[in-house]
Amino acid sequence: MADRHTEGKLKIYLGYAAGVGKTYQMLEEAQDIRRHGQDVVIGYFEPHGRKDTIGKTDGLEFIPRRKVDYRGTLFEDMDTDAVLRRHPKVCVVDEFPHTNVPGSDRLKRWQDVQVLLDNGIDVLTTMNIQHLESLNDQVWQITGIRVRETIPDWVMQQADQVVMVDLTPRALLNRLARGVVYSPEKAKKALENFFQESTLVALRELALRQTAHEVEIRQVDYDAPGFEPEPAYPDEAEAAPRSADRILILITPDPSSAMLIRRGKRVADYLQADCFAVAVSRDGDLRDLSAAQREAVERHLNFARSLHIETRVLRGHDIARTLVEFARLNAVTHIFLARPQAGQWSLAPGGDLLQQVVHQARDMQVTIAADRGSRSPQPH
Repeated sequence: MADRHTEGKLKIYLGYAAGVGKTYQMLEEAQDIRRHGQDVVIGYFEPHGRKDTIGKTDGLEFIPRRKVDYRGTLFEDMDTDAVLRRHPKVCVVDEFPHTNVPGSDRLKRWQDVQVLLDNGIDVLTTMNIQHLESLNDQVWQITGIRVRETIPDWVMQQADQVVMVDLTPRALLNRLARGVVYSPEKAKKALENFFQESTLVALRELALRQTAHEVEIRQVDYDAPGFEPEPAYPDEAEAAPRSADRILILITPDPSSAMLIRRGKRVADYLQADCFAVAVSRDGDLRDLSAAQREAVERHLNFARSLHIETRVLRGHDIARTLVEFARLNAVTHIFLARPQAGQWSLAPGGDLLQQVVHQARDMQVTIAADRGSRSPQPH
């Protein structure tokens, strides 16, 4: 990792749906940067056929895309190496959560952006709120659609600025009806599915809540009219004391562990609390589990690590006692457990694990989270 003083700065334009104007606003800033004589290029831009947005690229230098052949089909992605060779002051990178073509050096575009930042290049980028990892379950419940391209929360938290580009759902639907967002055929399908007013209202509320949270950890700009938040200055953010709360998440083979990790991490972020994710094994190495159970637990632990959660595999025959003893030794204040789904395996023979933990951890807050969907999403 490059020294913090030499790293590039990251600015995220955040919205709640396609068509609210994220890319347009980002390109307006790029044009302003160019007018002030700074070196700015476009590393990746997705036009979606929107003429007004395409017009905002006039006069800006494009870095040619990298062409990748995958299973007989030619795909185009950002050429990160070409951007590094060109080494501009600022690089515009549309669609931050994008998954790269298989065989690329990095799996996700946000990882390519990290490379640019580490090499001192400032980046302007765009994303929608539904791509934030900790909100994945809530978005599924709101929309019925599983978002597969997600960004870990810590990536957004490390951004220097987050700009919310706001538009009322009614205005967005008017844009859709006028053909500004999608072609008529695609717009019709969108209106039948994702672009229902009640869904857009709920997603916009999520975006506003998230932006309010960002105010507490850094200075956040708003493009929405009428928003004038008090600035959270960097010095104040750095001086803020760490919360006394500590979160502990129990990992089991149950698919609902993915949901639990997201929920526990989100609470930890709001409380500015330390967060642990632990599994319990008789031998301390998961060998007592079946191959399928072991693979599931390891997948969940890796998912937790990707969200910057500290993980452990604890040794113990009594899961509840081992969990609570670890919690007390580490001054944990909140324990998160998932209610097992019907028909799923149990790791607590001879008694109800949830009740055992609740009984033994009376000096802590125990949250038993139920997955509201038919099955919990798996980490990816």
